[in-house]
Amino acid sequence: MMQIEQPMTKEGAVATAAATQVKVERQTGALGALITGVDLAAGIDEDTFQVIYQAFLDHLVICIRGQQNLPPQGQLDFAARWGRISIHPYVPSIDGYPGVMRIYDPNPVTQTWHADTTHVARPPALTLLLARTIPPYGGDTMWSNVQKVYEDLSPGLRATLDGLRAVHQGTELAATAGLTSEDVTTTHPVVARHPVTGRPALFVNGNYTARIDGWTEEESAPLLNFLYQRVGRPEYVYRHKWQVGDLIIWDNRATQHAVVGDTGGAERTLHRVTIEGDEPR
Repeated sequence: MMQIEQPMTKEGAVATAAATQVKVERQTGALGALITGVDLAAGIDEDTFQVIYQAFLDHLVICIRGQQNLPPQGQLDFAARWGRISIHPYVPSIDGYPGVMRIYDPNPVTQTWHADTTHVARPPALTLLLARTIPPYGGDTMWSNVQKVYEDLSPGLRATLDGLRAVHQGTELAATAGLTSEDVTTTHPVVARHPVTGRPALFVNGNYTARIDGWTEEESAPLLNFLYQRVGRPEYVYRHKWQVGDLIIWDNRATQHAVVGDTGGAERTLHRVTIEGDEPR
């Protein structure tokens, strides 16, 4: 039976027009896209959100430029459209805005290639990071496409990794919050499939992965170090030079990230919100 299209309403026409103002520009061959033509502080319609969401799935890391007028509550409201907001197990939120974390000076933890809080049973699905204060130079953030890292491994190594699990442990900060090592220790598959696209990705990282499950740390180190070195290779990486008002959203299930610690001590403040994910499988 032939379907008859319904006439577009005035509201629908406005929504479609708003979505067509969104410009998505790919940044590298591996991942990353710049999005312009969006004012999140003014609010966006569902058509515009779907354009942004599809760009996120396509590019894994997106930067929505020019969001310096977005207040913390506005960042939380926008984040809630992506899923349930996650509260970090031991790093506090900024006052009055549960779920918004202040990220500042680069440190050894943030300068290591990693995915966020993989020591919990359900690590974040994605993260939204908004630049508030940026130093005159330095402090770039790099992301690596760990789906591509996995896909480029030899068939034999991929088959080996597919059958392994790894132990993930939280950092020493957990103890300052009264958490035991058991509270921040879990195991995940070494290779996890994306719950939306189904693409497999490497799911071990230098911050939280302690060892291969069933192996000693000494036995695990050669394999893990080999994989970590692959993550940082330039052909898999997008390096972002921040501007105030940049809102970057990245897929924590398909990427790893690291900060370049070359700010010379200048102030660097970003606000981070994470969205709850599923158990990696």
